[in-house]
Amino acid sequence: MARVVILGAGVSGHTAASFARRWLGPEHSVTVVSPKPTYNWIPSNIWVGIGLMPERKVVFDLAPIYAKAGIEFHQAAAVSIHPEGRAEDRSPFVTIESTEAATKGKTQDLRYDYLINATGPKLKFEATPGLGPHGGHSLSVCTESHATEAAKALDVCTERMRRGERQRFLIGTGHGSCTCQGAAFEYAVNLEFELRKRKVRDKAEIVWISNEYELGDFGMGGLHLKRGGYVTPSKIFTESLFAERGLEWITRAHVQEVQPGRAFYETLDGGQHQIDFDFAMLLPPFSGVPLKAFDRAGEDISDRLFAKNGFMKVDADYSGKPFEKWKASDWPRTYQSPAFDNVYAVGIAFAPPHAISQPRTSARGTSISPTPPRTGQPSAMIGKVVAGTIVDRIQGKSVAPRAASMAEMGAACVASAGANPFTGTAASMVVYPIVPDFERFPQTGRDTNLTYGEIGLAGHWIKILLHHMFLHKAKLRPGWQLVPE
Repeated sequence: MARVVILGAGVSGHTAASFARRWLGPEHSVTVVSPKPTYNWIPSNIWVGIGLMPERKVVFDLAPIYAKAGIEFHQAAAVSIHPEGRAEDRSPFVTIESTEAATKGKTQDLRYDYLINATGPKLKFEATPGLGPHGGHSLSVCTESHATEAAKALDVCTERMRRGERQRFLIGTGHGSCTCQGAAFEYAVNLEFELRKRKVRDKAEIVWISNEYELGDFGMGGLHLKRGGYVTPSKIFTESLFAERGLEWITRAHVQEVQPGRAFYETLDGGQHQIDFDFAMLLPPFSGVPLKAFDRAGEDISDRLFAKNGFMKVDADYSGKPFEKWKASDWPRTYQSPAFDNVYAVGIAFAPPHAISQPRTSARGTSISPTPPRTGQPSAMIGKVVAGTIVDRIQGKSVAPRAASMAEMGAACVASAGANPFTGTAASMVVYPIVPDFERFPQTGRDTNLTYGEIGLAGHWIKILLHHMFLHKAKLRPGWQLVPE
C-alpha cells in the first residue's frame, strides 16, 4: 500500500488529490491536509467583492466531498516535513496541527510514501504597514471573507455617493513585489461597471496603483496580443480599456504604508508620494507558508527544501544567473524536489527560478517589479501532472515523469469587466507559452498566432459558464474529470 499525502486543498492540491484518488486502486490511500474546512473558488471572489454574489456561492465543505470520494481529510495546518523520518524509524512523515475547534492545537504525524506540497501562499499583509483587512486600513478579495468585507465597504461608499459625496477608490497592489495584478485588474473594471449600474459613477474616482512597469504587464513581462489581424501590446490593450472607462493609473509604484484614508508610495524614480482614498482594495505580496523541514536527527534542513521566500525548490535552475541570461528551460517540468525524490510542489507552492518581468530597483534601492503568477489554469495542470507521475511510480510503470513546464504550456484567462448577462463584458486572453521562450519565438517570446485577446459580451458568458463548470468539477460531480483544467 502506498500513502499519498497532499498539503493544501486549493486549485492545485484539490486537483492532484482528485486525480490521484481516481487513478489509484483502493489499496492505496490519498490524504489531504488543509487548515480550512472549505474549498474556495477564488476567481469568483471578484463578484463577491462587488456585491454580485454571496459568499456561499463560491465555497463548499470539503469533508463530505472527500468522504464520498474515498479521500482522507484532516482540517489542520502542516507544521513540518520529516523526509528522512526518525533515527529509529526512517519512514518519512509530516507533522500537522489541528485547526478544528474541538481539537485545535493538537499535533499529529502523518506518514507518507509520496508528498505533494500544495500549500499555496502566505498572504504577507505585514510586508506593508497598515495593509490589509486584519488590523490594517485596506481591503482584499484574496479570500471569500475578505471579499464579503469589501462588498460591505462598497455599499457604504455607494450610500455616500447617493448623498452627493465624492469617493476615491484606490485599487491595485499593496507592495513592490506583488503578483496577481490580474485579480486587482479584474476587480477594478468590475467595480467601475457596478458603480455605473448603481448610477453613482459620476461621483467616483477610480485610481489604479501597481508595481508594473507598464499597464498590462501582469507579472508576465507583458503580452503581444493578436486582434483583428494586428499584433497589439498588452500595454495598449489595457490602457485603452482603462481610458474607455475613465480609470486613472499609477504604475512603477511600491506602497510603503497605508494609513486610514491615505496611502504612501514610492516610485521607480525615487519619488515619495501620497494619495488619499475612501476605499482601498490592495492585494498583498506572497511568500511560502511557514513550513520547516528536519532530518532524522532533528536538525533543521529547511534550506535544502525551500528557497529564502519559503516556496519549495523543485527541478528548476536556481543558480541566480542574471535576468538577461535566463532561458525558458530554467523552469521546472516535473516539480520534483531535488533533495527528496518522493516530494513534489505544485501551484504557488513551488519556487519560480527567476522573474518573468524584468526586475527593477528604485533610485532608493527598493525592488519594484512583479513576481511571476502561478495561479488558476497552470496550477490545476501542474497538480494533475504531478498526480499522474506519482500514480505511474506507484503502479511500477517504467515511463518518464509527466511534464508541465509553464514554458511549454498555454493558458486562457477570462477577466470579467462587468457582470451582466446582457450588457456585461469580459477580457478574454490566451497566451502561449506562459513563460516566454525567446529561443523558439525570438521577437516576442510567444507564438503570436496562439496569443490573442478580445473584449466583449461573449467573454462574460464564458466567465459565467466557467464559474459553474469548475465548481461542478471541484465538487467531483458526475463527469467532473471531463472538464478541462
